[in-house]
Amino acid sequence: MASGAVTATNDFVVKFANVNGSGSASANQLFAKSILRMGIPIASRNIFPSNIQGLPTWFEVRVSGAGHLGRRGGVDLMVAMNPQTWDRDIAEIDPGGYLLYDSTRPMPNSRFREDINVIGIPLTQMCNAAYTEARQRQLLKNIMYVGALSALLQIEPAVIETLLSEQYKGKEKLAKPNHDAFMMGREWALANLQCPIGLTLERADKVGERIYVDGNSAAGLGAVYGGATVCAWYPITPSTSLAEGFERYARRFRTDAETGKKRYAIVQAEDELASIGMVIGAAWNGARAFTATSGPGISLMQEFVGLSYFAEIPSVIFDVQRAGPSTGMPTRTQQSDVLAAAYASHGDTKHIVLFPEDPHECFTFGADAFDLADRLQQPVFVLLDLDIGMNDWLCEPFDWDDARQMDRGKVMTEAELESGKTFGRYLDVDGDGIPYRTYPGTHPSKGAFFTRGTSRDRFAKYTEVGAAYVDNMQRLLKKFETAKSLVPRPVERPASQPTRTGVLYYGSSSAAMKEALAALEAEGIHLDAMRIRAFPFHDDVMEFIARHDKVFIVEQNRDAQLRTLVMNEGGIAPARLVPVLHYDGTPITARFIHAAIAEKLPSLNVLPFAGAAAE
Repeated sequence: MASGAVTATNDFVVKFANVNGSGSASANQLFAKSILRMGIPIASRNIFPSNIQGLPTWFEVRVSGAGHLGRRGGVDLMVAMNPQTWDRDIAEIDPGGYLLYDSTRPMPNSRFREDINVIGIPLTQMCNAAYTEARQRQLLKNIMYVGALSALLQIEPAVIETLLSEQYKGKEKLAKPNHDAFMMGREWALANLQCPIGLTLERADKVGERIYVDGNSAAGLGAVYGGATVCAWYPITPSTSLAEGFERYARRFRTDAETGKKRYAIVQAEDELASIGMVIGAAWNGARAFTATSGPGISLMQEFVGLSYFAEIPSVIFDVQRAGPSTGMPTRTQQSDVLAAAYASHGDTKHIVLFPEDPHECFTFGADAFDLADRLQQPVFVLLDLDIGMNDWLCEPFDWDDARQMDRGKVMTEAELESGKTFGRYLDVDGDGIPYRTYPGTHPSKGAFFTRGTSRDRFAKYTEVGAAYVDNMQRLLKKFETAKSLVPRPVERPASQPTRTGVLYYGSSSAAMKEALAALEAEGIHLDAMRIRAFPFHDDVMEFIARHDKVFIVEQNRDAQLRTLVMNEGGIAPARLVPVLHYDGTPITARFIHAAIAEKLPSLNVLPFAGAAAE
């Protein structure tokens, strides 16, 4: 054992290194959920390859009694089950940390680091002695190391036994072998190892009423609550489970209990272009419709997105971002589609973009997107990413006001048309840039449903007269200006002392950002912070920048896309906006943010430290 072993209670990082297809996912989730059941907050991250079987996969569990839900960076305990990634996995362990490995085959001392604590368990040998079937040996070895971890970390065995009973309810043939393997691993560790190690768990009451859910499921449920009845999509990682989640919840909540008739439609289109075309067609007919996709799908949808914008037909697009360009890394996370979503399609276009920070906002924004699309009559993008979409997060329970009514925006009725009220499909009568529309069939003779994706005048008559085109394009800008007051407002977090330095961030970077800010504050480095939640940017964003000499912008892409958007929309000098960029495909960490900001500060000639006075 190395001297100076890491010691911590309810505050450490465990990482599992496995092989994809080995059945480790359920065992690793069992480990994570057992800690939650002990009342201790966790954050889990699944880092997996884009094949079905054979490549390396990792599962990271952040245990944080203080409630930090982002990735911290570094590993305190590595469960190394994949020889292919051994050296890489060993290198991640913090000095004084722990390595748990399968010691069935002896390994030379040269394969270990002198500054870590090594825990060997002959897992393969134990499984081979207890089981005869090859697949059973492979699967139950994972449960066996969970049993050993329960002894090493002081996880209450009754908690895991309860979870196993729930998982295999009614499947006794599966329940008993899993229970036996768990106890075998636990009893071996108690008999042969020093238990517990320096990392321990103590029952707490820090989880409360929070739920553990992934963002894709939350967004799918939000779409149901938002009134969506049509989903047209084409399967693509990492968004597929969002459409599947919508189907699951729609089947439950939009199926007539008496007749069994479905009050929703889900269409798997032949490609992404067809899917957004179906969404636009359904929305033009008055349905609330959406698609779920990722970056490559956004690329293919460009032409029809422009139609939705220019013809002014509502549409909602859930974009679960991944690493690009091209195929890129399909199972890795990035904030890679910010500019593509904001300016999708050719010509002059600007779209509404929402940036949820966690599954709770995925649910809320997932519902709100349909009100915004109807109210503004244009595309609304909800930008998740793989980290939010496919990982389980601990978040506040979803809430909903049953008295809430759908905002269908400016829809003219047959009675209003009959009354002689002036109707022009692209006529702005209220000064907010938003015209009135009607649903097809509203009136038998007035043609009020007419819609154009070509240049037109205020009454939808085709024209190529320059003045009419300019009039229409300026009205669309006015509508975009109106949107600023309708989209989610940014959230500001002032520093504890006056400072002329700020930081902007958004989306899944939020959890790590909060922890990094706390660490910087503890060192006397004070930063005003603002989380951006939507584009167009609320006036608060530009006012925040104006109050500071330098503003960091933290994002997960190479080209500082949000920074580009801020400069373009606000006319901000580039030197005032300092990029902090993370784009290796893994979720950003608090340690990375802390180090990047601390490193850049001395060269910026600003006063973010304790005692700095505002001018």
